[in-house]
Amino acid sequence: MSPSTLRPATVAVTAGRPPHEPDQPLNVPITMTSTYVATGELEYARFGNPTWSAFEEALGALEGGRALAFASGMAAVTTLLDLVGQGSSVIAPRHAYNGTIAALADAESRGRLRANLVDITDTAAVVQAMQDDEDCAFLWLESPTNPALEVCDVTALAAAAHELGIRVVVDNTFATPLLQKPLADGADIVVHSATKYIAGHSDVLMGAIVVDDDEVHDALKARRGLAGSTPGPFEVWLALRGLRTLHVRLERAQANAAELARRLAEHPAVAEVRYPGFGAIVAPVLAGGADAGDFLVRATSLWVHATSLGGVESTFERRRRWKMEAPTIPDGLVRLSVGIEDVEDLWDDLVQALDRIDA
Repeated sequence: MSPSTLRPATVAVTAGRPPHEPDQPLNVPITMTSTYVATGELEYARFGNPTWSAFEEALGALEGGRALAFASGMAAVTTLLDLVGQGSSVIAPRHAYNGTIAALADAESRGRLRANLVDITDTAAVVQAMQDDEDCAFLWLESPTNPALEVCDVTALAAAAHELGIRVVVDNTFATPLLQKPLADGADIVVHSATKYIAGHSDVLMGAIVVDDDEVHDALKARRGLAGSTPGPFEVWLALRGLRTLHVRLERAQANAAELARRLAEHPAVAEVRYPGFGAIVAPVLAGGADAGDFLVRATSLWVHATSLGGVESTFERRRRWKMEAPTIPDGLVRLSVGIEDVEDLWDDLVQALDRIDA
């Protein structure tokens, strides 16, 4: 069968494998080396690794482009920002991941670039912001946003950006390539915290970038080598192993999330439930504000109070506990990363805490 005809679940399992030949390993082995014999293509470990290549082939096939592995999601983000010319600007969501916002603020404080934070749900306003900014180099999108779970019109915004000569970056960490393919929607660059759903087991720190332009790919690869923002081969091997089960993990987690969102919306302790209708992140806003949120994350035994997301286990946190979180995020917003446990057990643990908040 031609790889181009395979469905995403099959691609996740099959891409980046050794050839189907006698005595070939079924899985790509971990290549643990810092140095290669000279005069070949690799030469040194910052420039490439066969384990990276397998992961990059698999993720690239899922996203529809060419992937590059990075040491972390933030390494991928900052490498992309390095492509922004001196004095240019980046338009980004006001509720983007706070690490991305911090990286933009840091670059702005050093006079590297200007950051313009916007409400990306207002398509007309974002288009106007691009039209008003002659120095804009990147339109940076998250859809859904972290942690507000806002969804934007990637296709319309990408088309408008391209008319103005602006490149479009989409952080696809929350949706994954199984729920959204930004390159197919017109984006130029996709970025992932592979720590999250791609690896999926809360044991890897890694990032990735996917592009469909060879020149941009080569520029990012060169920058990765110069900056040394390269992942270890063991981490990449773990991320590839996690990618193999992305479709089954996400299917279960998403079903759990949808059911929990429905039940949370009916509980009197919850003022609002933010859930875009897909994915495995749910953000209830508790009526009791910060105190209620802080009580909830202390009062469960199955849910884990932790800041990351996308693993097989369910975790949650009140996002405004972080000083750098946007002040427009409600004090009582608790970001739930729904895992693959039995949904009844997840609900039982939540509701016993919620009932005590409401009492």
